[in-house]
Amino acid sequence: MNDIRSEEDLPSDSRSARQQARRQLMAEAVMAEGAMRIEDLVERFGISLMTAHRDLDELVSRGVLRKTRGIVSAAPTSLIEASDVYRSTRQAAEKRAIAAHAAQYVEPGQAVFFDDSTTVLQMVPWLPARVPLTAITNSLILMGELKSVTDVTILGLGGQFHNWCNAFMGPMTTAEIRRLRADRVFLSMSAIADDMVFHQSPEMAETKRAMFDSASMRILLADHSKFDRRALYSMGHLREFDLVIVDDALPASRVEDMRARGIKVEVARSPKTSP
Repeated sequence: MNDIRSEEDLPSDSRSARQQARRQLMAEAVMAEGAMRIEDLVERFGISLMTAHRDLDELVSRGVLRKTRGIVSAAPTSLIEASDVYRSTRQAAEKRAIAAHAAQYVEPGQAVFFDDSTTVLQMVPWLPARVPLTAITNSLILMGELKSVTDVTILGLGGQFHNWCNAFMGPMTTAEIRRLRADRVFLSMSAIADDMVFHQSPEMAETKRAMFDSASMRILLADHSKFDRRALYSMGHLREFDLVIVDDALPASRVEDMRARGIKVEVARSPKTSP
C-alpha cells in the first residue's frame, strides 16, 4: 500500500487530534484496498474492537465508508470526494504551497471569509503574522484551529451542520453570510471544467457563492487535480474571481491559455513548510 501513512504519523498533542488522525488513516487504508476486514484494522492500529467500530461508524456517517458483516469498504459515491477525511489526504504538498501563496493577500485589520476547504485550512500557520484579523467561516475545524491564535476574532457561521464535511451549510448559513461584507474570500471547489467551477453538493455550492458575493476580493485556491473534472453544481466562472492560485504541477501552457482568456492566475511555485 503505497503512500499510506502509519500509526507513527498520528499527532500526540491531544486525544481528539489523535482520534481524528487515526480515523483519517483508517479511511486512507480502506480506500487504498477497496475493502478490509474490521479485525485487520484492529490489529493494524492497535485498538479495541469497540474503538474500531466507533471510528468506522463515524466514517460511515460521513459517507466515506460502508460497513457490513465485519467488512468495511470505500463508499462508491461522489460524496467520498467531498468529505473532509478524503480531501485532507489529497495533494497535501500542493495545497500547502497554494495556501502559503494565498496568505500574502491577507492584510492586518481585514475581515476575511474562509470556506471549509482543506486547502484554505492550510492557510492557518501563516495567519498569526497577519493579525489583527476577523475570520468568518462555516468550518468547524477552522474555528477550532483559530481559537488559540492571538488577535483573531472568529465569526462562526451557523445553520445546519453537515457531519461529512464538518461544516455548516444551507439557508440559515447563507442568510447570515448575506448580512456581512468582507474584504476577502478564500475558497476552493471540487472541479473546474470549461472555465467553470463546480461542487458535488448544492448546499456547499450555494454557501460558497454567498461568500463570494459578499466579499470585495475573491480568491480561488485550486491545485492541478481540480482541472478537467466534473461535478454537478456550478458556482461560477473563473473570470469572476479576482485571482486564481494554482500549483506548479499545472502545465504552463494551461496557465497561459487561462491568462489569454482574461483569467488572472498566479502559480505557487514550490511546496512550502509552515513558518
